[in-house]
Amino acid sequence: MSKHLSSSYSAVKRRIFQIVETAQPGDIVSLLFDSLILFLIVFSIATIILQSYDEINAQYAVHFLYLERFTIIVFSIEYLLRLWTADLAFPNSKYPRLRYIFSFLALADLVAILPFYLPFANADARFLRVFRMLRLLRIFKIKRYFSAFQTVFDVVKDSAYQLVVSLSVCVFIIFLSGIVMYTVENGAQPDVFPNVPAALWWAVNALTTVGYGDAYPITPVGKLFASILNIVGIGVIALPAGIISAGFLKALENKRNEPAPEQSEEPPRVCPHCGKRID
Repeated sequence: MSKHLSSSYSAVKRRIFQIVETAQPGDIVSLLFDSLILFLIVFSIATIILQSYDEINAQYAVHFLYLERFTIIVFSIEYLLRLWTADLAFPNSKYPRLRYIFSFLALADLVAILPFYLPFANADARFLRVFRMLRLLRIFKIKRYFSAFQTVFDVVKDSAYQLVVSLSVCVFIIFLSGIVMYTVENGAQPDVFPNVPAALWWAVNALTTVGYGDAYPITPVGKLFASILNIVGIGVIALPAGIISAGFLKALENKRNEPAPEQSEEPPRVCPHCGKRID
């Protein structure tokens, strides 16, 4: 009896896991579940937009409240189901539920629903529901998109040292430029460059070639230094882009040179009664 109950429990748990995960071809229930979650994600974002209009929010405040409660209940049930079936999602983990709780998507889910259950949470915390958009990564986890995202992560990971070096150079130039510009321009423009942080803000905008219309040098030395900084900024900002581009080219070349997977032969058919091979 206990073995039968255990078998039934395992079967129900596995079926729940199949439903809450990305739908497989032919699984109508899982597809409907994914469609519901996707609809509620889009709906939650739409309510944030609508509630930003005071007249709409005042007229339909009660409706928004009930709809918000419904979506939170559904998202909460989904979170608990994923927590329950975490051992099937991470079969090789010693603590699968802890691994799920501290995974990026699970933390995003928790941040999205937690403010609703906190009585002291500020009403403005509803913007955290935007984190539900991250669930789109799970629902649309198609192989070709997943491999593309994986390539991006691999390129950044492999180029981490070069990126850190180039970003360190950028930070050094920003601090040097901010201190120099404050020293040169503070006497002529105490309101525009009142302190070093204000000059650093100008240096960031100048280095990224965005420009900052309200703050610009007026002294000859300041103009000369700003001109040099703008020219240097083009090369400095191009460094990370060049590193990542080279990483992508290398990754694409490696994928192109990968040997094609060998196609395994179809296993022979055997008779279920006598076990003889069927040609």
